[in-house]
Amino acid sequence: MEELMKVAFLGIAGVLLAVLFKSHKPEYAVYIGLGLSILIFSYAIRQVEAVIGQLDRIKGYLGGAESYLSILLKVIGITYICEFSAGICKDAGYQSVAGQIEVLGKLSVMFAGLPVLFAVIEQIQSFL
Repeated sequence: MEELMKVAFLGIAGVLLAVLFKSHKPEYAVYIGLGLSILIFSYAIRQVEAVIGQLDRIKGYLGGAESYLSILLKVIGITYICEFSAGICKDAGYQSVAGQIEVLGKLSVMFAGLPVLFAVIEQIQSFL
């Protein structure tokens, strides 16, 4: 909880600093926002590593269905990366680029989930 509070205060302080620079040097505000985003994202990556450690324990319970867990991790990674990238583009004023990143993310998630869809279809067909 302390770590979360530190990150929250870092975010607030960084945004206030960016707002201060925005009126005089708007490009500095973008750089501050980008640096702040990278710092917070690096903290989030450390948290994801801890979750992955716990997911390794879950793999032991899944038996032969470990591939579904790896698909889940891929989808989570795709969404985080696309959301992070699109947010930076939106902050910089490039909403159209952000929209394209979001579309790419959605298509990538759909493509990554196809093996699960095929497995469900195969299960349904085996019952018929």
